Amino acid sequence: MPLNSFKLGSRLTLEQLSSVAVAGCKAVLPSSALRRVAASRRVLERAMASGQTIYGVNTGFGELASTRISTERLAQVQRNLVLSHACGVGELLSPAEARAILFLRVNELSRGFSGVRPALVRHLARMLDANIIPLIPSRGSVGASGDLAPQAHMALAVIGEGEVLYRGRRLPAAAALKRAGLKPFPLAEKEGLALLNGTQAMQSVGGLALLAAERVYRASNLACAASLDALTGTPAPYDEAIVRLKPHPGQISAARSLRRLLAGSEIRKSHIVDDPRVQDSYSLRCAPQVHGAVQDRLTQARRVVSVELGSVTDNPLVAGGRVISGGNFHGQALSFAFDSAAGALAALANISERRTFQVTAGSAPRLKPFLARDPGVESGYMIAQYVAAALASENKTLAHPASADSVPTSANKEDFVSMGMWSALKLKKVIWNSAQVVAIELVCAAQAIEFHRPLKSGRGVEAGLAVLRSKVKASRGDEVLSGKLEIARELILSGAFD
Repeated sequence: MPLNSFKLGSRLTLEQLSSVAVAGCKAVLPSSALRRVAASRRVLERAMASGQTIYGVNTGFGELASTRISTERLAQVQRNLVLSHACGVGELLSPAEARAILFLRVNELSRGFSGVRPALVRHLARMLDANIIPLIPSRGSVGASGDLAPQAHMALAVIGEGEVLYRGRRLPAAAALKRAGLKPFPLAEKEGLALLNGTQAMQSVGGLALLAAERVYRASNLACAASLDALTGTPAPYDEAIVRLKPHPGQISAARSLRRLLAGSEIRKSHIVDDPRVQDSYSLRCAPQVHGAVQDRLTQARRVVSVELGSVTDNPLVAGGRVISGGNFHGQALSFAFDSAAGALAALANISERRTFQVTAGSAPRLKPFLARDPGVESGYMIAQYVAAALASENKTLAHPASADSVPTSANKEDFVSMGMWSALKLKKVIWNSAQVVAIELVCAAQAIEFHRPLKSGRGVEAGLAVLRSKVKASRGDEVLSGKLEIARELILSGAFD
């Protein structure tokens, strides 16, 4: 299979999810997947023919599961399910997140455990290939029985209802399908439910957010190293000899990264002798311990999401030759993982803001207050630190775990839910804030290093600063800083400092 394509029905990584959702990598539907789907459908049809009561196929949904549906109305039930559940509200998910939901849903159905027809899987694959992107409101999922509301809006596009983004234009779904040479898809038994049940919205929003979180983490090491040199601090606490006495994997990795970034620093050599200071502040000295713990949290969250990406989250499922009702749609594992990652990123932003405070305080050798050239006449980077403080504080509220809450739904049939979608959305906001906080630290540290010129920082730091300076020039006096800070944030989120 070419590197620029993905075989539907396969296990996938976060990077592959991003490749399809963001970079437009082609998803190919192999004949082996269609055979699995057809075999699963035959099992479901035999069970239906036997008169077996099957949830969501010949019954109502949720608390209405005890209501038996007559044969002639089974298809109507599936269409009604999509229409009635499409009640999401609020701002739309990004096009990449919405495309990811469609991709994740067709990929899971292609594994052959949901009992849908091959025709539905082919239709979804064609929509994905045509880049028809459903418009999906972000609010409305409680993270159990799957992400029902957001995925119902995805399913609307499948049946020619609702709106989509197609070739850069917002269009009625039916019009976009027609332009792509497709028709609205008529749902049969189980198929509406199969489109709605599952954790794909959580996987999409939270999974793509985790990739961004990892970029913020890597940029935070660069910012920390630049701040250390700007403050003429010592890298001694990053020495492998002491770091390995507390061998958390993240701590070892963070210290190694900091040592690499600072290697060859001329600034360090300029004050290594007769420096009266004994120890730096915690935000510098304990960076491996803090950054490393963040890395370990993100690694664990990635593991959880990777398992979910390879899971089957529909209900009921066709497994072992039987149709079985279960709870794989419940998003508790994802909710815990995203909450954990949000707390970790909040801490990363906190320590980054503290270093920005140190850099702008004007108490370190060679640095003037607020990095101003003419303090008093100029305010320099004074308010940049305020912005970092505001965002770091906002994160502290957002770090409250969504998974600590549950509100019963569906007349108490669904009496414990995960709130995983809010956990994912909240994580995305924490990551944006944290990226901006780290960007502010990086811009301030870069400006502070200007006071040490012509001395150079470490080779890794200088390489990172060269990337920054290609877009964000050093200040020569007071100026509007918003644009520079935002450009630095987008560099971080794009992976420019990876």
